[in-house]
Amino acid sequence: MRVIMFGYQTWGHRTLQALLDSDHEVALVVTHPKSDHAYEQMWDDSVADLARDNGVPVLLRQRPDDDLADDVKRADADIIVATNWRTWIPPAIFNQPRYGTLNVHDSLLPAYAGFSPLIWALINGEPEVGVTAHIMDDELDAGDIVLQRAVPVGPTDTTTDLFHRTLALFGPITLDGLALIASGRTDWARQDRAKASFFHKRSVEDSRIDWTWPAEDLERLVRALSDPYPNAFTYHRGERIRILSAGVSEGRYGGTPGRIFIREGDGIVIVAGAEARRGRSHGLVVKRVRTDDGTELPATEYFRTMGGYLTDRP
Repeated sequence: MRVIMFGYQTWGHRTLQALLDSDHEVALVVTHPKSDHAYEQMWDDSVADLARDNGVPVLLRQRPDDDLADDVKRADADIIVATNWRTWIPPAIFNQPRYGTLNVHDSLLPAYAGFSPLIWALINGEPEVGVTAHIMDDELDAGDIVLQRAVPVGPTDTTTDLFHRTLALFGPITLDGLALIASGRTDWARQDRAKASFFHKRSVEDSRIDWTWPAEDLERLVRALSDPYPNAFTYHRGERIRILSAGVSEGRYGGTPGRIFIREGDGIVIVAGAEARRGRSHGLVVKRVRTDDGTELPATEYFRTMGGYLTDRP
């Protein structure tokens, strides 16, 4: 098929490479300009460079406009493939090709539509994550599902682990989805909107530790925000520290959330959980931290005395 691709960052790069290596013809690539947003500066393989290196016309747009609709019409494609496109694509564009638009999203829709699905899924303790190829419609990430592929989430997985595991699915699921569409099938699975969830773009505030969360949730937050992502952070004596590694305590500890309590194993227990006052909650064992000047050190060296509190503000 003759394809137009809308894509950005490494997800778009991997998808475009799969299309270029296939029998499909890539007629036009549309991608975003480079961004200074923290989450868009990682996994930033250039879609534009890959297209240019292969002689494919490239357009840079922050969001679609009337001129782009005209460009899409002139490209006369059979289908649009969209991967990690960060703004809404209007019907005047996504409905233009004969087969519409196939969007490839890194979650098991209808759950985790929107932004940073792997991070949110890991924080929430989901047992699996995956990739969905669906037909684009008027609502973001809500169209009929062509196919899905899932991968399990392990007990020590980070978002980086899940990124690499799901990234490997993008090329194959795109090509398999196009093959199903070209076969003439139209009996796609409708999304159950009662099970839908939609997440906003992440910001600095989303990395701030709330010590009233259960230790189990905080441990997943730390893993979800391990390097290269903006790390989970807290404040100690007015200075920000980032938590690089943590676990859930074996013992149960009572008191006020955020209290620097006791050494356990190779870390320091911080009291956690809204019910910590009852003394039946596990704490978060902080194992490694980074200060604002970039110094990394074991928590047992950073917290040389017990007592005091970690807080969410200076």
